[in-house]
Amino acid sequence: MATHHDSLIAIMVLVSAADNDIADQELKKMADVVRSWPVFNTFEIETLPETARRIATALEAEDGLELLFGDMQSALSSQLCETGYALACEMAAADGVLTDEEMQVLELVRHRLDIDRLIAAGIERGARARYAVA
Repeated sequence: MATHHDSLIAIMVLVSAADNDIADQELKKMADVVRSWPVFNTFEIETLPETARRIATALEAEDGLELLFGDMQSALSSQLCETGYALACEMAAADGVLTDEEMQVLELVRHRLDIDRLIAAGIERGARARYAVA
């Protein structure tokens, strides 16, 4: 059974890997998020690389995505599902380019975590505003 930390990190890995290239900005953002978001206060940052590798390996397995979402749904409360979607949006916006693949993954995450469309729109707008360039 995955922990809520594993599930939230899995969301970040999933979005980062959507375009088959985890950019340096995305890796940096992942570490920054784990260091600064209160939901990760009890997570040991030095375990992040191994956790991310374990998740990436699990995703490659047959039915890996289905198993991953099953673990997420078990480990995340409805409030943490919203946090997970916010993390997905952060990762998608981190490199400044939102690809079609990332948009598809965001939609998949939204549906699988049962995020209301209005709530999702607010979360998406917040991420877009944080990464706007003048």
